[in-house]
Amino acid sequence: MTADHSHAPASDAHEPHAPPHQEVHFPTWKTYRWVALILFVLTVAEVWIYYTPMKGTRLFAPALITLSVIKFTIVVMFYMHLKYDAKIFRGLFLGPLSIAIIVIISLLFLFGHLSLHAT
Repeated sequence: MTADHSHAPASDAHEPHAPPHQEVHFPTWKTYRWVALILFVLTVAEVWIYYTPMKGTRLFAPALITLSVIKFTIVVMFYMHLKYDAKIFRGLFLGPLSIAIIVIISLLFLFGHLSLHAT
């Protein structure tokens, strides 16, 4: 019996999605602690906005929506690892998300919940 030495050693093999000269960096525990702290602060801000006199103003809903979008973006980037994955995955996530947002806004205009004319 002869040994087959035609395969490259495991140390020379590169992952197919990462070029040999490029290192893939993933977040550390310190990064996750910062992300958790930022999400906590944004949640406190949302609760604070809800229980202040701002609730009766026109800025109430846009402020909460803005904070929610920021939190959503942070969660997707770090906890779903889209920031560190291949760009194709970002496109596969953001493409349908963009289409869904456009459809929802179009339906709001269609059914009269949004208007271009001030009333």
